[in-house]
Amino acid sequence: MNLGILGAGMIVQEALPVIKHQEINIEGICATPRSVEKLAKLSKEYAIAQYYTSYEAMLSNEKIDTIYVAVPNTMHYEACKQALLAGKHVICEKPFTVEYSDLVELNKLATEKQLLLVEAITNQYLENYQLIKEIVQQGELGDIKVAIANFSQYSSRYDKFLEGEIAPAFNPMMAGGSLMDLNVYNIHFLVGLFGKPESVEYKPVMEQDVDVSGILSLNYPNLGCVAIASKACNCDTHAQIQGTLGAIILKRPTNECSSFEIFRKNEDPEVYNVNKYEHRMESEFAAFKYIIDTKDYAEAAKRMDHSLIVMEIITAARKFL
Repeated sequence: MNLGILGAGMIVQEALPVIKHQEINIEGICATPRSVEKLAKLSKEYAIAQYYTSYEAMLSNEKIDTIYVAVPNTMHYEACKQALLAGKHVICEKPFTVEYSDLVELNKLATEKQLLLVEAITNQYLENYQLIKEIVQQGELGDIKVAIANFSQYSSRYDKFLEGEIAPAFNPMMAGGSLMDLNVYNIHFLVGLFGKPESVEYKPVMEQDVDVSGILSLNYPNLGCVAIASKACNCDTHAQIQGTLGAIILKRPTNECSSFEIFRKNEDPEVYNVNKYEHRMESEFAAFKYIIDTKDYAEAAKRMDHSLIVMEIITAARKFL
């Protein structure tokens, strides 16, 4: 994989050490002209071949075969489309798009051009999550009756938001808010276990036209599923999967699945941690490298089917805003 990165924000700065550790060749990085000093610094620090303030210029670099899209949510669709039209594979940060129909269109374009299009969503690639899926799907917990995922953390930008300084993560015009920023991880977590729900209901807590908190109900037959997220308060972030024979408890956010406990009837709890890497983004980039280097279209298609369900849920939930 010869990568071009679109964006230079916090997620890119977190991802860069991971990308280099996975020995992925970074041929370019692009951001707006106001970020040129940051681009120069990052290029030097991570041995990036070239930096750009023009996305079109980076897309014209024939050495680059894959674009990692890591810009604000409302820019995902157009950035992915431009990359696909330029003949590049695409890794797009979560949430894939703002509207389900946009992802359907991008998937169609990628298929027509025989290009790979995948979503960067950490928990789906973590070894702990794969083990949780195996335990649930093999029936070790019995019949699952309740599943709850809560990802709430007081945002470092919330106080400034209250003062009128609006960052993209709190900007309703940029599809900010708790649903898109945090609850997306919970949705992926639950959909990966239980599939597409019959219906969706979202109860947001709105401030300045954005959901600073919210409770999402995913309705399945004989199963209660709730996804909670907040950027305006702290709590004991956790997830629980409760069955007739036992339960799985996570005491960390669903974006990292760093460890979990299994509680079974009349037995002491067992703690599991089979994650291969310490950093939550390592497993997904290792997978992306493999998918793109081996042109594993079947795996990409499976991942896309999952992402399409998630985007359909998000689009339905956003109607409650």
